[in-house]
Amino acid sequence: MDDVKHLEYDAVIIGGGPAGAATAAILAEKGRRVIILEKAKFPRYKIGESLIPYCYFPLERLGMVEKLNQSHFVDKHSVQFVSKRGKVSQPFYFYEHTKHPCAKTWQVLRSEFDVMMLDNALEKGAEVLHETAARELIHEGDQVVGVRARGADGQQYELRAPVTVDASGRESFAVKAKGWRVDDPQLKKIAVWSYFRGAKRDPGMDEGATTVAFVPEKGWFWYIPLPDDMVSVGVVAERDYLYRGERDPEAIYQREIDIQPWIKQYTAVGERAGDVQVTGDYSYRAKHCASDGLVLVGDAFAFLDPVFSSGVFLALQSGVVAADTIDAALKEGDVSAERFTDYGESMCQGLEAMRRLVYAFYDEGFSWAKLFEKYPHLREDATDCLIGHLWKDFDPLFDAVSEFAEVPEPLPHGRPLVTVT
Repeated sequence: MDDVKHLEYDAVIIGGGPAGAATAAILAEKGRRVIILEKAKFPRYKIGESLIPYCYFPLERLGMVEKLNQSHFVDKHSVQFVSKRGKVSQPFYFYEHTKHPCAKTWQVLRSEFDVMMLDNALEKGAEVLHETAARELIHEGDQVVGVRARGADGQQYELRAPVTVDASGRESFAVKAKGWRVDDPQLKKIAVWSYFRGAKRDPGMDEGATTVAFVPEKGWFWYIPLPDDMVSVGVVAERDYLYRGERDPEAIYQREIDIQPWIKQYTAVGERAGDVQVTGDYSYRAKHCASDGLVLVGDAFAFLDPVFSSGVFLALQSGVVAADTIDAALKEGDVSAERFTDYGESMCQGLEAMRRLVYAFYDEGFSWAKLFEKYPHLREDATDCLIGHLWKDFDPLFDAVSEFAEVPEPLPHGRPLVTVT
């Protein structure tokens, strides 16, 4: 099929995951003509199943909270930690920190959650081309003015818009095209995971708790109860630790389950219900969050280690904030990179708060117990960071953390590529 379809919109969005769907929903609600290019056919599998409490606020803005309350997703009220020897902490209940409805969140099947998010954007007036892959950005000078794409049926598209949004996830379409990827050298971890049916769950409101269970050398398991009696179980650690002595993912996965007493006990009553999967959880941030006519959201902009389940929250939040910024830019007829300065500062601030927390988590010398023994008043700040209340002054917290662990300097990149004329 050689004919090229030429279409014009206010915004073209590459990727229909949570970040792209959130961006599209807000823009469409504001009356903007928006199209999403999604190379997959939904529903499709994705990892990243545990939502943190502050997801509530972008989800509320998007009109999704009631839909989630009516879904079969597992209610999540708490997080608990398990020592290497299998000792379980007192669960941390979100309602003990905040009386807001956000104290209840969800463990979601991403295949279903992402469909709900995309349908929400379509209900608000966005369009979507499924099984249509972005092939290249269209430039006029230094400005991005659209995307060339190709459908699974061979149909070619030239989609032009004042703003192109890269929401392509960890594939980072625009970042790869522009050579903007910068890895975080201290956070190169490997994740190995699968699923169990019928594995053990705690009773009552603890049924949906996320469990973080430690393994040697600052590695950890996630244990996330999902609908339909399924549990997501994965281990994250350094490559050298996981690949010591063997390379087979099945053997590595079973070995680590056998090492962790709590995980072994809870999975023993269930049956494996899926292949073992592996990914490099390499943390990165793009050199720039935007250039003239181009904005990056979600994992297409930055990916952070999954230990505190911040990925979906940062995707949703970036989509909502970017959409508001894009709408204002379109009103002014100015979609230059400089318009996204505040967006970049906001997202980098949130990322840095969570990044400092992640560094502390992996530091061999760090202990929450020791920190709070010395500075009990900082427990509230630490909890705020963990639940996603990221846009506040955390300097007192991390000044104290620095007495026990290395606290990284803020990354210098991630702001818009502002052209000096």
